[in-house]
Amino acid sequence: MNNNLQGLLEGVFGKDRVKTSKEELIAYSYDGFIKECLPEAVVFPLNTEEVAALVKLANTHKFFLTSRGSGSNLCGSSVPKKGGVVVCFTKMEKILEINKEDRYAVVQAGKILEDLQRDLEGTGLFYPIDLGSSRIATLGGSVALNSGGMRALKYGVTRDYLLGLKVVLPNGEIIKTGVLTRKNVVGYDLNSLFCGSEGTLGIITEVTVRLMVKPKFTKVLLNHYQEIKDACGAVNEIMASGIIPTALELVDNLVINAVEDFVKVGLKKDAAAFLLVELTGDPEQVERDSKEIEAICKKYNPSRSEVSKSAEESEKLWLARKSGFGSMARFKPICIAEDLTVPVSRLAETIALIHDLAKKHGVLQGLLAHAGDGNLHPHFLLDNKDEEHKADAIMDELMPFITGIGGTISGEHGVGVGKKKFLHYQLFGAQLELMKRIKKIFDPESIINPGSYLD
Repeated sequence: MNNNLQGLLEGVFGKDRVKTSKEELIAYSYDGFIKECLPEAVVFPLNTEEVAALVKLANTHKFFLTSRGSGSNLCGSSVPKKGGVVVCFTKMEKILEINKEDRYAVVQAGKILEDLQRDLEGTGLFYPIDLGSSRIATLGGSVALNSGGMRALKYGVTRDYLLGLKVVLPNGEIIKTGVLTRKNVVGYDLNSLFCGSEGTLGIITEVTVRLMVKPKFTKVLLNHYQEIKDACGAVNEIMASGIIPTALELVDNLVINAVEDFVKVGLKKDAAAFLLVELTGDPEQVERDSKEIEAICKKYNPSRSEVSKSAEESEKLWLARKSGFGSMARFKPICIAEDLTVPVSRLAETIALIHDLAKKHGVLQGLLAHAGDGNLHPHFLLDNKDEEHKADAIMDELMPFITGIGGTISGEHGVGVGKKKFLHYQLFGAQLELMKRIKKIFDPESIINPGSYLD
């Protein structure tokens, strides 16, 4: 970066909030995916006006901008694919308003999800989106990717709680979208357009989210099965029962062993899978639903069953699920966390196919699944980045099956650079061209998040 441009950036952010040394830039050259691209600078805004000033500089001096929260996304969407400037939101982490009567919160884009939940303690309200990365993931990033997570079965995904946004458009103009009421049918739904756009249409600086009344009671059930088809059978029957669990998670044998070796919570290491079910609500309803789900699970011959009797026991059982990704990383230095979704009735055959393809291509694979909504996360464990082609070969064989049964190549991680090569399995001619035209309307100079799947 030339000294003139660095001076202009420092004029907006000050010297302390502009990073240009190679050692500092390397930390912002990658995210949760395996691709790396070095930016020319990283800046740390404190407010929307600074972001707008930066975007105007980018238009005048023709450099690229890529937004970044904590870099926890798993598809490479926050990698600065063509260099330029990374706009890092870790210093924009304030809650600007919590309104108990109308049940909403206005939050800066860099607010971490778990910190928001902690700040809501004592209000009787909570924000329902619970990601595997909630300890580090930001609100802005979760909006950009329309994140789902483990409670999506009952509560839905980020888009379902999005009331409004403050966005800096690629020309530097600031707009606000949405209203403070749940009902609103005036004009196009710009909230939904920006949500899931992966930072290709504008830079989100503030988010207004709808809050829910915190449930009074929680119960967790954990069942181990010696056959994955039995666990999937229980999932299908639970979903057909009319009961809506808060979460319904499946973990396979490799992950069970990784977790047990790491956190030692007493898992059955010879089980093919475990099924974790969480129920929340009024105690009486939870108890009724729990008994019915216990009966369903027993029909499929679990080899071990546990039911939490306290909040502490519930947290212990959840630890077995939430430790999955980190535990697997101990097996191999490279972990590609994939993401696809199928109709729940096709879970068992899809999981069997994933396992068969992993064996065929000689790849160690562990599976985590939000089983209740058919969202599967096969994790491909590799010795080095040069083996990425093995994971790609599995996905190339898997994708036609996934889309052929009405599924999607990404349920919640996004496309980014990780899924760009598989996009043709789901989006065809007119669909993709329409998206590219929308991108061109918002960003005619392709300044914002260049090199995305729309380029």
